[in-house]
Amino acid sequence: MKFGWLTLALSPSPEEDAARIDQQIEQVCYAEELGFSDVWLTEHYFTGESVYNDALLFAAALAMRTEKVRIGFAVVQAPFHHPVRLATQLALLDNLSKGRIDIGIGKGTVYNEYEFVGHGLRSEDSRERMNETVDILQRAWSGDALDYKGVHYNVQAPEIRPKPYQPAGPPLWRSVISPGSFTECGRLGIPVLTSRLAVDRIRERWALYEAGLAEGGHDAETCARLLAQCALWRNVYIADSDAQARDELAALLLQTRNHMMHVREAYNPKDFVVDPAALNAWADPAVDDDTAVDYVLETGSLFGSPERVREQVAELRDAGVQHLLCQTGFGDMSQDRNLASMRRFGEEIMPAFR
Repeated sequence: MKFGWLTLALSPSPEEDAARIDQQIEQVCYAEELGFSDVWLTEHYFTGESVYNDALLFAAALAMRTEKVRIGFAVVQAPFHHPVRLATQLALLDNLSKGRIDIGIGKGTVYNEYEFVGHGLRSEDSRERMNETVDILQRAWSGDALDYKGVHYNVQAPEIRPKPYQPAGPPLWRSVISPGSFTECGRLGIPVLTSRLAVDRIRERWALYEAGLAEGGHDAETCARLLAQCALWRNVYIADSDAQARDELAALLLQTRNHMMHVREAYNPKDFVVDPAALNAWADPAVDDDTAVDYVLETGSLFGSPERVREQVAELRDAGVQHLLCQTGFGDMSQDRNLASMRRFGEEIMPAFR
């Protein structure tokens, strides 16, 4: 197995932003030191999550501070970026990192409409904007002049410079959860990111992805590479005992949920209604906190003593997971606690699976 590290930390106040940004850089450098193969940045705005906000600019700083670890985006919210500028920035970042960039592409959050409003948009056309952005990125990195006419973007430009470091540009990933999306991404040969799947569902989704790979006619080497890349995101928290880990992680998750619900209630437009199909026990404000936290502990978390966490990772490995993304920070968790959790996972869990 290989292990990635993911950040979705919170700065609790503007006065702490500068210190929290420095802490994020320290965490990424420590992840590389511990042997994590990749680090993944989230993108959120206005309320303290993803405190750097501009994930692309932050990634450039990380590229200068690291040497081996790959730097990924989980995900770039495509509607908030003009595709030509995005193609140029990512090509530069690919060169600065010497080809260590992976790009998860998404249509934007389905819960935080205030992020769209803050960019002068609404989310109704977000999928169309994402699809056009993906098309433009792929054409822009082809080495040819760019001539594109879409619903949202009409662009005509000479060859995009700089040329990306990786052939055909940085790999484009998709964040998926539905069965059909796994099959479609397999057919197209697109690497995938996913989260909050119970173990039996992981086996089903991985089988669907493999079936899609077969349907797409990919060669054996490509199939093996893509299956190894399939990334599962889990919360990770290790303590001396199972009970201590559960209690401490539950408290951090509750704090995170309370902040999440508060900002959505405070800032989402009154005419915005979340698609009921997108709701789960964690995201549904009608679900009580205890039930929501239990849901995330059960479906999206690895926690306990080192022995128990090793057993949980082994269960995921046996279900077919070869690439595990570990979120070790939650809410405004202190730097010392985050680094300690990273150290315990890197020193007490990862060596057993190499």
